[in-house]
Amino acid sequence: MVRVSGTTLTDWLRAREDETLAAVLRARPDLATPRPADTSVLATRAATRASVARVAEGLDTFTLAVLDALLAADADRGQVDVATIDLGVGPDRVRAGVDRLRDLAVAWGPDDAVRLVPAAREAGGLFPSGLGRPSAVLDVVDVPALLTALSDEERGILTRLAHGSPVGRTKDAATVPRLENAKTPIQRLLAQGLLTRVDAETVELPRQVGVAIRGAGPVGTLAVDEPVLRTKAYKAVDSTAAGATLEFLRHAETLLRLWSAEPPQVLKSGGLGVRDLRRLTKATEISEREVVVLVEVVVGASLVADNEAATPEYVPTTHCDTWLAATPAQRWATLAAAWLDLPRLPGIGGLRDAKERLLAPLSEDLRRPVAPLERTRVLRVLADLKPGTGVADPDELAALLAWRAPRRGGRLRDDIVRCTLTEATALGLVALGALSGPGRALLDEGTAPAAKRMAEAMPDPIDHVLVQADLTVVAPGPLEAHLAAQINEVADVESAGSATVYRVSETSLRRALDAGRTAGDLHELFRTRSRTPVPQALEYMIDDVARRHGRLRGGAAASFLRCDDPALIAEVAASPVAALLRLRRIAPTVLVSPLPLLEVLDDLRAAGFAPAAEGTDGQVVDLRPTGRRIQAPLRAVRRVAPRPPDDEQIADMVLAMRAGDRAADSKRGRSVSAAAGSGANTAETMALLQEATRTQQSVWVGLVDAHGVASQRVIEPLRVGGGILEGRDPSTAEIRRLPLHRITSAALVEP
Repeated sequence: MVRVSGTTLTDWLRAREDETLAAVLRARPDLATPRPADTSVLATRAATRASVARVAEGLDTFTLAVLDALLAADADRGQVDVATIDLGVGPDRVRAGVDRLRDLAVAWGPDDAVRLVPAAREAGGLFPSGLGRPSAVLDVVDVPALLTALSDEERGILTRLAHGSPVGRTKDAATVPRLENAKTPIQRLLAQGLLTRVDAETVELPRQVGVAIRGAGPVGTLAVDEPVLRTKAYKAVDSTAAGATLEFLRHAETLLRLWSAEPPQVLKSGGLGVRDLRRLTKATEISEREVVVLVEVVVGASLVADNEAATPEYVPTTHCDTWLAATPAQRWATLAAAWLDLPRLPGIGGLRDAKERLLAPLSEDLRRPVAPLERTRVLRVLADLKPGTGVADPDELAALLAWRAPRRGGRLRDDIVRCTLTEATALGLVALGALSGPGRALLDEGTAPAAKRMAEAMPDPIDHVLVQADLTVVAPGPLEAHLAAQINEVADVESAGSATVYRVSETSLRRALDAGRTAGDLHELFRTRSRTPVPQALEYMIDDVARRHGRLRGGAAASFLRCDDPALIAEVAASPVAALLRLRRIAPTVLVSPLPLLEVLDDLRAAGFAPAAEGTDGQVVDLRPTGRRIQAPLRAVRRVAPRPPDDEQIADMVLAMRAGDRAADSKRGRSVSAAAGSGANTAETMALLQEATRTQQSVWVGLVDAHGVASQRVIEPLRVGGGILEGRDPSTAEIRRLPLHRITSAALVEP
């Protein structure tokens, strides 16, 4: 129980209205776990050092100044009149700051007797308002008169300490000489008591001197109001966000395809190596900083994981196949939700720490458990603006958040804001400095509504392409899924953006034929899907590649090659690659090799031939590897952050605390305890409850809930039986049913 000069925090909380207690639990959710049995438990938790420090982290600059001023007035040791607190901003503003501290149960009492919980001293810092500790020697001294007699050098020393840290380091603090023996300015100030010696190398400016030097501004320079955030209105926020989303999804697909074929190794110290990072940068054609964000989000979404093998690698998981089969909006929602909950800072990946060590992507160096909370704070500021309104300068947003919570974020506080905006823009949650509609939905409603909003923002899929005379295929927008798969099969991406340009080549055509397409299929694809005439050169190329494709066929013998044309078989057998592949003719139209078929086909293609693989039925088959997969480990699945209690749960807690208060205040008569393993005591408890039911007398019961949390309440018993005590709560008239096995003790309540 917290007590300072009379009334206690418990008494003050007990006298508050239910809504006030609910507001405390809402603002400080850590006080609600486990459920407080009564207001004395709530007061004890509210005064603990860890809880008060957590509150101080969320206070804005002005409220922290009010807290410091109260600490400077020793409000943690006794009552303080708010009217005596001078911050140079007027009494009404000071009272508003004090009321904020009261709402958080850090301060309590009326204006003429306000107090702070003792733990506020540690939360407020060693030097409240930047003022040192008071000196008893100066209590009977005219400090302003002493200051006027100082030299410019001596006054300059005191002024620097008054407007900065009140503690200074000096070699002149070894002793405190008499004034007549002092030789240096520091020694003269020590001799007059205007500085206090802490140790042989440290001095401290007494509070009385700091206040006298500051004069009209006893708390120094104070940022009373939060910085103004300049904003701009935009009309194309959602469409811009959708464009960024499509780009990010394309890069994610590139990563999965690349790592399916060649998974990168995990560094011995953990994380992704520089060589693999640069290889991915080259494949995606984006900056290394953007690739770090991409890698962290894809791994955070469980699409890729460490396989934890003897030589560990980052391998796509089975989740990635489901993800690739989903719609673009659903894929975005998965990645965006993973980023929002990611307990890491991708923005510092690739940088160096204070010891010049490289912070590798995916390493433990990037882990920051507070990252999701800080990320949400940034997005919440944007959510408070009107839809379509963006911030003009990220630095102004950083300054605003720094004013609102100067103690949060550490040395990376402002960098987190900038990184969050950059990452959110890449993911389509933010565009043009404004929170997008899908981003707002994800923040407030969840992934399903967010995916729906993103689907509405994305351009409608296009069912056609434009084939150019230079054998390029232009997709003027996102293609339908089936058409996109067909075009990717027959052409290679040459450039991407709002319009994607594909290049058709003999290699890409052969890839489509290897997958089982025929020349007729390819002609039909371009004829029906192109809004421009199909160039004759493309038609000739398709026919030429198809005519040569598959004339030479391979099978497993380990592998074989067959052809109806003996001259082609003879040409292959006489080529230099035949010796490398150890080809042997077993018939005029058949060659065999001990090497795997895929290796034989790849080397023949490199030598200028165009073989195709065939299955047991003689049909062309596609032997390209589909990529490696591993099962996603449980630890890689998206985490779910615990949620604070909702309004209904808080209301129940307040009612339970009120019941606990009444039980604590009740005068108890005959009592029994149902000790564990004692059948006699259980029988006595039943007898007492049945007696109270017959005589209609209130009973005090002690309970332990399913989580082991003890509580107490007063009940007017109505029925006992079936393992249940049914009774009426005297304060609310509600009927409550209490399991008898949860009752640890009971007592009759005397009038």
